[in-house]
Amino acid sequence: MSTSFFKSTFSGSDQTCVEVAHRTDTVLIRDSKYTGPVHEQPTVSVPASDWPAFLDLVLSLRSGKPGGAVEIALHPDGGATIVGEGAALVYNADEWDAFAKGVADGEFDRH
Repeated sequence: MSTSFFKSTFSGSDQTCVEVAHRTDTVLIRDSKYTGPVHEQPTVSVPASDWPAFLDLVLSLRSGKPGGAVEIALHPDGGATIVGEGAALVYNADEWDAFAKGVADGEFDRH
């Protein structure tokens, strides 16, 4: 289980992607496009117990609120917004597609 932030291997070499870091009781999500101070970077926290439902929702290609306060809102253009307490992370279609492919490939499972 990686405690450092990482992105899908399906993401391109550019720095625009969904990044995930596993912690003991939670999974953190951030947007690599953020360029401000590191300590102010918006991050969404998903309880580890809700993470499997979160990944299932990503694969379902539907919007929803899996298990808790975190919501995935899909956009008509193929992008998505992840909304959590105090943060909304907006991804374009390419970023979301790369993340979803990584989810399908098991890259974001908790091991």
